[in-house]
Formats: sequence, C-alpha cells, structure tokens
Amino acid sequence: MMEIINFTPLSATLGGALIGLSAAFLLLVKGRVAGISGIFGGIVYPEKGDVSWRILFIAGLIIGGFVYQWLGAGAGVDHIEAVVGTPWLIAAGLLVGVGTTIGTGCTSGHGICGLARRSPRSLVATVTFMSTAFVTVYIVRHLFTGGV
Repeated sequence: MMEIINFTPLSATLGGALIGLSAAFLLLVKGRVAGISGIFGGIVYPEKGDVSWRILFIAGLIIGGFVYQWLGAGAGVDHIEAVVGTPWLIAAGLLVGVGTTIGTGCTSGHGICGLARRSPRSLVATVTFMSTAFVTVYIVRHLFTGGV
C-alpha cells in the first residue's frame, strides 16, 4: 500500500526559492541554464574546459540530498524503495531519461529557467509535464489504490 506524504508549504516554498536563486546565480555567473539534463549531458558528452562546474553542480545535488536525509528532514531512498519497490524506481528513472530526451530538456530547464526567459517551447513543455503529472497522480491515487 502506498503511503501518503503530507504537503509542507513552508519547506516547499523555501526549497523553491533556493532552486530559483541557484538557477539565477548559475545564469549570472556562468551564463548557463540550470537544466539538470543539459548539465548532465555536458558531462556525458564533454567540451574542453566545460566539465568541472557541471560535476560540482551534480555533486552538490547528490550531497545535498544526503545532508537533507542525514538531518532527518527527508524520506530517503530506502523509504521510497520500501514503499514502491526497486523495479518501479528503475522504471521511473529510465522514463525520466527518455522523457528528457524527447522533451529536449527537463522540468528544471523548461519549468524554471525556460519560463523565466518567456520561452514558448518551455511553456508547452511545462504544461505537458504538469498535465501528465496531474493525470498520473489521479490514476495512481484513485484507480490503483482505491482512493487512498
């Protein structure tokens, strides 16, 4: 049975503000958009002299998640894995990778940075992401779990 995790407006607001500040900082300092798929893609297909900041950015995301869990604030991968199972986590990760390739970017690139730059392509992508998320949550919560 899936466990419902409560919405916490304060931490969501603070997290969103930190994401926005980091995206603005990266744009100001490096002139780069903080889209995770693009940043990671630059590690996989590197250009000379353009890799170190990407590695540090990804490392910061990973370390930040561990610190958040260590402080006792996050659910952690072990908890999520226990709720949904390893095969679902692997499938979800693969689908995210396919989706970012098809959508030529991820939610952070389109939803945060692209919308801030008033990109029509990012608006379409973000509406698609959000619509799909709403439908998926409805299906999982009301059709698969009996209204939990």
